[in-house]
Amino acid sequence: MADPARPPSRSRAIPPSRSRAIPQARRRAVPPSRRRRAVPPPSWILLGMVLALLASVLLVGAYANASFAPDRRQSTDGQREVPTSVVTGGPIISASSEMVRSYRLPPRTIALTFDDGPDPVWTREVLRVLDDHQVKGTFFVLGSQVARYPEVARDLADGGHQLGVHTFTHPDLAELPEWRQRLEYAQTQLAVASATGLRTSLIRFPYSSHAYAIDNRDWPVVTTAGDLGYLTFLNDTDSQDWSLPGVDKIVENAAPDGDSGAITLWHDAGGDRAQTVAALDRFIPMMKERGYRFVTATEGLNLAFAAAGVDHRVDAAKAASTGDRWRGRMLIWAVQGADNMLTVFGSLFVVVGLLTVGRSVVLFVLAGRHARRRRAKGWTWGPPVTAPVSVIVPAYNEKEGIAAAVRSLAGGDHPGGIEVVVVDDGSTDGTADIVDALGLPNVRVVRKPNGGKPSALNTGLALARHDLIVMVDGDTVFEPDAVRRLVQPFADPQVGAVAGNVKVGNRRSLIAKWQHIEYVIGFNLDRRLYETLRCMSTVPGAIGGFRREALRYAGGMTDDTLAEDTDITIALGRAGWKVVYEETARAWTEAPTTIGQLWKQRYRWSYGTMQAMWKHRRSVFDRGASGRFTRRCMFFLSLFGVLLPLLAPVIDLLALYGLFFLDRQATAVAWLLMLGVQTITAVVAFRLDREKLGVLWVLPLQQFVYRQLMYLVLVQAVVTALTGGRLGWQKLRRTGLAPAVRNG
Repeated sequence: MADPARPPSRSRAIPPSRSRAIPQARRRAVPPSRRRRAVPPPSWILLGMVLALLASVLLVGAYANASFAPDRRQSTDGQREVPTSVVTGGPIISASSEMVRSYRLPPRTIALTFDDGPDPVWTREVLRVLDDHQVKGTFFVLGSQVARYPEVARDLADGGHQLGVHTFTHPDLAELPEWRQRLEYAQTQLAVASATGLRTSLIRFPYSSHAYAIDNRDWPVVTTAGDLGYLTFLNDTDSQDWSLPGVDKIVENAAPDGDSGAITLWHDAGGDRAQTVAALDRFIPMMKERGYRFVTATEGLNLAFAAAGVDHRVDAAKAASTGDRWRGRMLIWAVQGADNMLTVFGSLFVVVGLLTVGRSVVLFVLAGRHARRRRAKGWTWGPPVTAPVSVIVPAYNEKEGIAAAVRSLAGGDHPGGIEVVVVDDGSTDGTADIVDALGLPNVRVVRKPNGGKPSALNTGLALARHDLIVMVDGDTVFEPDAVRRLVQPFADPQVGAVAGNVKVGNRRSLIAKWQHIEYVIGFNLDRRLYETLRCMSTVPGAIGGFRREALRYAGGMTDDTLAEDTDITIALGRAGWKVVYEETARAWTEAPTTIGQLWKQRYRWSYGTMQAMWKHRRSVFDRGASGRFTRRCMFFLSLFGVLLPLLAPVIDLLALYGLFFLDRQATAVAWLLMLGVQTITAVVAFRLDREKLGVLWVLPLQQFVYRQLMYLVLVQAVVTALTGGRLGWQKLRRTGLAPAVRNG
């Protein structure tokens, strides 16, 4: 027997035949290739591939920039193991484990040798001077520089100049194991082979000088190179042009004593070589006037052999094999690719920094102005809005939180009255029965076959009795005055929709704390800015108010995108309606507490937002209110909704790279400055929203962990969008925590 004190059940089902009469999401045949599919799980394989690729690129760049190359240390070793004939001999050494010989150039013979190139500017300047004086030089090149500027190395070889190995990254070879020494030589040979088609037998070690300076520490390096077939070239005179002592001093340092022959050391890279170029232009004619002839390194050695009556000739180079050329080409591609990526990352770092700082400045100015205007004495939206309100709650398997949500809505203090329409969209967990059991007189339950969230919202909209509509997620708990405050902006007849203030109720876990910070900064603070600029892109599904007239004008909710809230908001803005933010209308929602649930939610948001942008893309060319709104909206969505989240990890990536391979202090300062800007933004946002600041201690961790996850979400959403996949209404697992902490 029915309880006479209890009103009859207001629950009813919508039969399929009648559901056609209700304005629902647009229906159309969907081909199998476009059918909706579930949100894919986090692609850790994709993440691993991306990280491996980035790590490889950065490591190649670090290696080519000599980040792994040890610098020269002061040696205290003696010369007991070095043959006397080497210490007292000439600068050309042919040494192996079986035989040691050293040679000098004949009198009045000079070989100009250059280290550390090639350089796209200074090597060409040196070549210009040599060509003017019809002199050939010998260039001991760095393999990494050849990889970067193969065309310059090719010009050297084509011009009749000789090339020698100066290692790949300019390390102190004595500090390296033998396999690394061989690698330094081999990689340089491959780069030279690709650039010039030649292999060279000449070598000069970094930090080497005169033969008399070789000690026990250096001698094994010389003999190992000799066993590999290399001739070691040191020098007789050192111009010391690297120290920029002035043109006169460089010329003085390079000039040999008397009429003795000399291998002279110069540099065609490694800094500003203007003094070197000027000194060469003076040195060459000066030495010619003294009766000197200029030769390449091997020409001088062959002259020495002839003078000593030795029937032997040394060739500096021979043709490289096809295999070496191809391997060298791949090496060049790797180095140039890494350099280009580092350049791109550096540029992106600047772009991200400018976007972050620019966004913060705009937020401080406009959002602060918005808050001050709202808090000004006597400010109101207009006459109090007391018209009755219909609250639509689309629900699919919301048994954990539906009771608390409906109670909070039905018990609101709006003076005009509140009706709550719960649309059960084919739930299988008894959601509708739970609402029925509450027995609340101003709550109706509508059961319908599962059709998706837009369909449920349109069903509720068709059955709602009033012209002021509030749309609410089934897990959201409203504060008692939230509905009343949410509808007050409708005192302005131009306002078509109102975004409320969504708060995270379950803030205990680290993931939830990160989302709490994101909600306060990224959603609510941004909405102050977007209202000021008249380009609000999203009225949140958790708490949003609408005029029925505006919804009807915009065509209602559609299932064209997964972000139906963004889609309808953009449609309202295009139609000329004002969309505003009411920060005092607060609702508490349950944030995902696991990586999987968070991934599913943010994937849908990101994908749906891109769908909405694509759907409305052509309206950027519209005239009037539609075009003005869309251009502003798309600009900010593209800039801060897609581009900045995609690029933000560059800051952390370069921070890690810089800590290992660049100036650690400068890197740390740059990263801390960026963190400082974000922290200041967070403090401002929390103050405006009257939130406690204690939770901000997790902000630095958010930069390294949470931001990377959101980056991966966005990347995978972009891939899904490009492949044309469609996703359904994804249900998150709820625990019903929000009501317990809504006042926390």
